[in-house]
Amino acid sequence: MGTHYSGSKSEIHTLNAFIKLMRASESINTRLNRHLSDADLTLSQFGTLEALFHLGPLNQRAIGEKILKSGGNITMVVDNLEKSGFVVRKKDPTDRRAVLIHLTKKGEEFISDFFPKHLEKIKEEFSVLSDGEKKTLAELCKKLGVRDKEQNDE
Repeated sequence: MGTHYSGSKSEIHTLNAFIKLMRASESINTRLNRHLSDADLTLSQFGTLEALFHLGPLNQRAIGEKILKSGGNITMVVDNLEKSGFVVRKKDPTDRRAVLIHLTKKGEEFISDFFPKHLEKIKEEFSVLSDGEKKTLAELCKKLGVRDKEQNDE
């Protein structure tokens, strides 16, 4: 279902594209979040574990930038992952003021087992698209996503 707005053709096309993008995103997220929920993880917790797994130890600010969350939210996420035994905070050997978040052995074992399963779920979601369509979608999403950054650079 598209918009019921009766504006110009361009406005209607814009609103319809926006509505479909938001609905598709919500639909995919709902299905993927069920998989995360089954593993007792929030999206932010998974994003943190995944970032640490693929990038190595990071400070909380870098984690927040990677998963697009605020500092306060990341503190709570890291606290909860620490309580679960998945991560540990350690002083940064190159900067006495900084603390790095490291995966524990338990965290590394968990995410190395869970990530491939989650990737399969993502692949299932995108299986309705050809490789060319996935590439086009990625390019279009990037174009929309970096628009604000490009405007700020002007």
